[in-house]
Amino acid sequence: MFEAVPEADAIFLKCILHNWSDEECVKILERCKEAITKEGKKGKVIIIDMTVENKNTDKESGETQLFFDMLIMVLATGKERNEKEWAKLFSDADFSHYKITPCLGLRSLIEVYP
Repeated sequence: MFEAVPEADAIFLKCILHNWSDEECVKILERCKEAITKEGKKGKVIIIDMTVENKNTDKESGETQLFFDMLIMVLATGKERNEKEWAKLFSDADFSHYKITPCLGLRSLIEVYP
């Protein structure tokens, strides 16, 4: 788990947060927020991860996302999240807003701002 994250304008997390529980994700995101807001900076966290239950997802992609959700729960005690679950994580880590853009096949681009 992250003890500290070096100061940065942006932090990129690709396929990281789905491996962790909600509580651990909040801790990771809190460390990221500390790193992007040092000395009055206002950076962002960029996340590439799945967003399940997306209304634009076709049946086959939805089934694949559910398969990955089950796989992650068994292997890493994490989970794939829907937009409501992502929003709660960001709120619990004290971020002010976020933007989710479905792209990259089954994954979404998620931008999170302090």
